[in-house]
Amino acid sequence: MVVLRREIGDVLRDARQRQGRTLREVSSAARVSLGYLSEVERGQKEASSELLHSICEALDVPMSLVLREVSDRVAVAEGLLIPDTVPAELLSGTNDSGWALTRSELAPIG
Repeated sequence: MVVLRREIGDVLRDARQRQGRTLREVSSAARVSLGYLSEVERGQKEASSELLHSICEALDVPMSLVLREVSDRVAVAEGLLIPDTVPAELLSGTNDSGWALTRSELAPIG
């Protein structure tokens, strides 16, 4: 069975580690206790939408990309084919954090 909080935690931990940042650095930037962030990353605590937003802000990673990665992982666990629905222009380059583009690099739609 897929446990959503574990998938979210794994994606957040992967993003933090790709940036070479410590739990302490991210917890301070997100204004959440070190212990709580650790529990979220290990899938032991459910992150509220507000907390998830704060962590994503601290990592400078759009929450939509975190949720997409989680969704893709769940789809794979369910044996589903993952459609590529992200426009090619968003995937054209990567940055130091390992994501296609950061929030500051994305242009608003409309």
